[in-house]
Amino acid sequence: MNEPQHSGTAQPAGNAPGEGAALQQSKIRQLARTAAAAIHEAFDDYHSEFKAVTRRAQERFERREWSKWQDDAVERLEIREQVLHRLVAGLRIMLDGYADNHGLWVGIKEAYARLINQRRDVELAETFYNSVTRRMLTTVGVDQSLEFVWFGATTIPTGNTPVLRIYIQVSTLDAMIEAILRDYAFAVPYRDLEGDASRVARVMEGYLCCFWDTSDFDAVEMLRSVFYRNKGAYLVGRVRKRNRVIPIILPLLNTDAGIVVDAALFSEEEASVVFSFTRSYFHVDAEIPGDLVGFLKSILPLKPVAELYIAIGYNKHGKTERYRALYRHLDNSNDKFEIARGAKGMVMTVFTLPSYDMVFKIIKDRFAYPKTSTRAQVMDRYRLVFKHDRVGRMVDAQEFEGLSFSRDRFQPDLLAELQEVAANTVTITDDEVIIKHLYTERRLYPLDLFIKEMSFEKSKAAIVDYGNAIADLAAANIFPGDLFIKNFGVTRHGRVVFY
Repeated sequence: MNEPQHSGTAQPAGNAPGEGAALQQSKIRQLARTAAAAIHEAFDDYHSEFKAVTRRAQERFERREWSKWQDDAVERLEIREQVLHRLVAGLRIMLDGYADNHGLWVGIKEAYARLINQRRDVELAETFYNSVTRRMLTTVGVDQSLEFVWFGATTIPTGNTPVLRIYIQVSTLDAMIEAILRDYAFAVPYRDLEGDASRVARVMEGYLCCFWDTSDFDAVEMLRSVFYRNKGAYLVGRVRKRNRVIPIILPLLNTDAGIVVDAALFSEEEASVVFSFTRSYFHVDAEIPGDLVGFLKSILPLKPVAELYIAIGYNKHGKTERYRALYRHLDNSNDKFEIARGAKGMVMTVFTLPSYDMVFKIIKDRFAYPKTSTRAQVMDRYRLVFKHDRVGRMVDAQEFEGLSFSRDRFQPDLLAELQEVAANTVTITDDEVIIKHLYTERRLYPLDLFIKEMSFEKSKAAIVDYGNAIADLAAANIFPGDLFIKNFGVTRHGRVVFY
């Protein structure tokens, strides 16, 4: 009997049918483990560098090295991008022809999930990974097989952790406040420790009597970590009476004569202003960032979790929390995106969702006369604001790419405007609205509308604060190109800010 004939090259001995596919799968699994380890190592590098810069803050405060603090703030903002840039370049070489292999990235995610499972900063590690996949694969919308995604209900730590020092009044309130101040060890002495403690105690007694109808309380719980920003250091805690809490924030200044307590803040409104989205990010050494955020949420219940992460410097994870909160809200609402109130911008088109406290800003394809800026210049201005001291007068903006929304959530006139002025950025299909790039900001009351619609007294106060805002910005070496009131807004606390 004749031997069967074969076309092509003979298989090596021992290479059974299907073995080539098995070898390829084995290679993909090994690549997945190697890539996951590289991403995990890069995240460790990023977070270690982030913390190292953060820990310089105490020394900067003690030595009054204000310009060096500003340098540190910019350096810290750039660390993550630098690490990601190196990592992505290395992964493209490592993965070679498999860099866009869907099955490989499913395996990388599974391997990475095992590596970070026991981390106490797992939420930050997941966000870091998502940044990698979106750069490698240029994802539009969400791919749950490749990214860490959760749009369901979430919980955050209660803040009852070893990050606290707990104080109970044994003798006088003055003595307890003095003990609190002494427990924060600075290389510089207080100018008048006993006097400051007494003044804080009097403010605290007065506030408790007004707020709780009694000056009695169970304990004061202070975060061990100090919050540093610009020339200030902030001691942050809460006063507890059974299941009720109020904030206690003690801002410190380092003067020629020593450290002084600059104020004693006990209201939620005052605390919210300290952690405002119009201010630069704090430098605070957080061993477990989620625990710190949980504590802050207990004293700032109206502040979104996203803004709390952003306030302590984890702006990229704050952006993740903002994205997830938006999509949870969309799943539980039925109103439609609409054109934002106020005068139309020459450079940006702005829309909002009535039931959600955010605005969405897209750079127009062409700018109205007499604007001569380019798209790149506009984005540079946003980066400048991101890195600059915002002095409580400029809104923090978060940048997003590759977002996808259901078309039926958009009002027809908004769709028409997006097609007319931002067709290079927005793609509208039968079912979706895909936005290549946008900025999100907290929604403010446009100052021009505020003046028209509010009472005389409120309008007068806003106009006065508009002048204060311009002065504060000028003191920080920021000069808005347009001082029109339409470019300013009013926060819920009545502060006028530039947007």
